[in-house]
Amino acid sequence: MNDKKLGFGLMRLPRKGIGIDVDQTAKMVDLFLEAGMTYFDTAYVYPGSEKAIRKALFQRYPRDRFTIATKLFATAALNENAAKKELTTSLDRLGTDYVDYYLLHSLMESNYKKYDKFHLWDFVKEQKAKGVIRHIGFSFHGGPQLLEELLTLHPEVEFVQLQINYADWENPKVQSRANYEVARKFGKKITIMEPVKGGALVKPDEKIISIMKQKHPDMSTASWAIRFAASLDGVLAVLSGMSNIEQMKDNLSYMKDFKPLDEEEKKIIQQAQEILGRSKAIPCTACRYCTEGCPKQIPIPDVFKAMNMHLVSGQLEEAKKAYASIANNASECIACGQCESVCPQHINIIEQLKGCADILSD
Repeated sequence: MNDKKLGFGLMRLPRKGIGIDVDQTAKMVDLFLEAGMTYFDTAYVYPGSEKAIRKALFQRYPRDRFTIATKLFATAALNENAAKKELTTSLDRLGTDYVDYYLLHSLMESNYKKYDKFHLWDFVKEQKAKGVIRHIGFSFHGGPQLLEELLTLHPEVEFVQLQINYADWENPKVQSRANYEVARKFGKKITIMEPVKGGALVKPDEKIISIMKQKHPDMSTASWAIRFAASLDGVLAVLSGMSNIEQMKDNLSYMKDFKPLDEEEKKIIQQAQEILGRSKAIPCTACRYCTEGCPKQIPIPDVFKAMNMHLVSGQLEEAKKAYASIANNASECIACGQCESVCPQHINIIEQLKGCADILSD
């Protein structure tokens, strides 16, 4: 059994000025590979990520030392040719002639037909036949019924990337457990994204922190979330979007010699799930897919972060101050719905923005 299950998610790389800190990224790459990990995950639409990992990884290590996953996002393309050109662009940015894992990106009910319209399923099969792609998969943010339909129609799919964490395991909007069970029914390997829910499970409810620290005083709360995901059967990699060397070291401290959750630890996770079931927080992971097409350029994740200061911690004055510092705030929303059509968390963004404006505006 492969116990080197930690994947290096390249969506939230360390920043230096307005760009990515390639030097720090390279040091993180060194630590990751030294620990025996091999799986790196990027995407065409992660700004600067593919070019940065070319410098930090591809130009510094033999190609057979690691595997790379990247993705094609049809929603970002105006037409079929533009969509297919994303692969060529990714290869150029990475500086390679093949990718180990190639995913059709962020499929859900609102966009999956575009992948059919642009003939992208046939495209990735053709590219695999040419050796440009080694393994075909897709990342998924829809419901189990659609997942079952896609896996039935496309037996060529070898793996599925799912949002799985202990907070969303029974979340009726995300449906982590149900989607996991569908993927396993079809015998597909699974890569896991958002194991710490965009950082929300790094600093969860104080009650959760307390019960976790009672069991393992020296282990981070993030470790519980990543080990929960890695303990599931059929997992190829658990992606952690690490942003600094400290996070890398923490993740490697418990994933280098990974041990699945034992029965007592599973019970603590169940307690955490019960506590989170009463949480009022807006479940935003700050992926920022919603912001790219916003006609009013509202930084929606920043608005929700401010609101969660009030909802989670009762810090209303601090929340108002944070909200006041946002240039284009929630009151600018024209309810066009663009944001909701691409939100992987299926948040009622328009309604939530209205609530933020009502509560946080002076």
